[in-house]
Amino acid sequence: MATRETGWSSDQVDTINAVLQRAVQKYGDRQFLDVLGDTYSFIDINHAACRLANGLKKLGVTKGQTVVTLLDNSADAAFIWFAINKLGAVSVPVNTALKGEFLRHQVGDAGAAVVIAESDYAERVASIADKLPKLTTLVHRGKTPDLVFEQRLLGWEDLLSDDSSEPGVEILPSDLAMLIYTGGTTGPSKGCMVSHNYTCSLARQMLIITNRQEDTITWTPLPLFHLNAVSTTLLANMMVGAQVAIYPRFSVSNFWPEIERTGANEVQLLAAMMPMLAGAPDNEFSLRCHGQLKAVWGAPFPEAVQDKWKQRFGVIHTVCGGFGLTECSLPSILPFGTVGKPGSSGLRNTEDFDVRIVDDNDIEQPANTAGEIIVRPRKPSVMFDGYWQRPEDTLKVMRNMWFHTGDIGMFDEDDYFYFLDRKKDYLRRRGENISSFEVESAFLQHAAVDEVAAHAVLSDLGEDELKVTITLKPGSSLSEEELCRWAADQMPYYAVPRYIEYREALPKSPLGRVYKFQLRDEGVTVTTWDREKSGLILAKR
Repeated sequence: MATRETGWSSDQVDTINAVLQRAVQKYGDRQFLDVLGDTYSFIDINHAACRLANGLKKLGVTKGQTVVTLLDNSADAAFIWFAINKLGAVSVPVNTALKGEFLRHQVGDAGAAVVIAESDYAERVASIADKLPKLTTLVHRGKTPDLVFEQRLLGWEDLLSDDSSEPGVEILPSDLAMLIYTGGTTGPSKGCMVSHNYTCSLARQMLIITNRQEDTITWTPLPLFHLNAVSTTLLANMMVGAQVAIYPRFSVSNFWPEIERTGANEVQLLAAMMPMLAGAPDNEFSLRCHGQLKAVWGAPFPEAVQDKWKQRFGVIHTVCGGFGLTECSLPSILPFGTVGKPGSSGLRNTEDFDVRIVDDNDIEQPANTAGEIIVRPRKPSVMFDGYWQRPEDTLKVMRNMWFHTGDIGMFDEDDYFYFLDRKKDYLRRRGENISSFEVESAFLQHAAVDEVAAHAVLSDLGEDELKVTITLKPGSSLSEEELCRWAADQMPYYAVPRYIEYREALPKSPLGRVYKFQLRDEGVTVTTWDREKSGLILAKR
């Protein structure tokens, strides 16, 4: 099967660097990237990436070394991603909301000597530097932060080398490109090892779903610290010479003005963004842009919300194009022009994977029967290579030589896939994976908290909300709002629970294990405190 890319077929393997070089050769000075009106060509991207790569090289970064980035969406964030890959180093883009122990765990676990951060976030890194023995250099982007840092502190300009030549490092498709940390339930978040070819394979799958062409202009606010944005938007569009417009952070009020300004004809969103925009009132910009957007891609994307986009905004294609997770994407896929079935998430992806539904004994189940989704690759380097420095955790999910997703789904008689539930207690809120273990560990640091269970409850936007059910130590007095404000200082904003409930005891098994499934089923009770109803607003920093 051939693609629109020059010299590439689906039976070959690829690298991020090769995609960039082909784009430079074919599209050259054509505009590729728009960030708030600042535009960059394919040549501009490569030039900046080379300068940064050679700057990193001077700092001692070599092939295979990890580099942590803590950056907001910007052109620089795109440049540094390509730069790290040019050296064959390993990009570790961490969520900009991380702070305290959450941040220390990921930076420390990655073992990075170099961290590159926005100035405000650099202060967070400096505050935990004594717990990061491998950290030698902190590069800040923006104004010089007021902080104490005993190691080397550099500004972004210090990182830009005058040398814009290619570093000349040989990169293989199987070489590690990124560590993407994903939330766990029984332990701290783990770094998924993502190769160059896996990143490219996911990008190619997105092209199959979207049929993007050279005249496509994709607008997205999705953060570049997620695999989604860098692979399925940045890299996918680069493969076909399409444009990308990146916005720093999702905003309902700024959405339609940005669509009009950039001339975008498709958008890539996630989770609650679609229903929030569909439910917002019309304004002069949304009315003028009626029919401008031809496609909206995202997941989850319920049919009722899709209908609103078509009716209100004149969008032609509104598609949830498949099911995937960081470890393995995409086990199901809906090729462009294929009619989906209500409630489904594409068809079985037989091109890249062997995907099956099994019972608890790994026995394959027939059509229309629910079971755990298990996957193995049909091609080299099209899924993750395991969890960074965690061979035991990797083996746990690779039982019988199959990757066990921990998710429940089924295929119907026509091979359409339906996601049904999560096998284990698992949290995903507003597009962010949340480690219940890390949330619980954070709350246990409070002197008044005795026991805590972090678990999901269903929200009115059709995804998870986070709830903590807590027992207090005898004699302690603490309001839910006081505890929530304390939590906001200790953890990223997206991990601060919406719901808090105090109880005399947590439901447990005879062996003392908390029945989280029971707490999840009970959901929001009459004694549950709701942060949103309380009027408490958290800053997204």
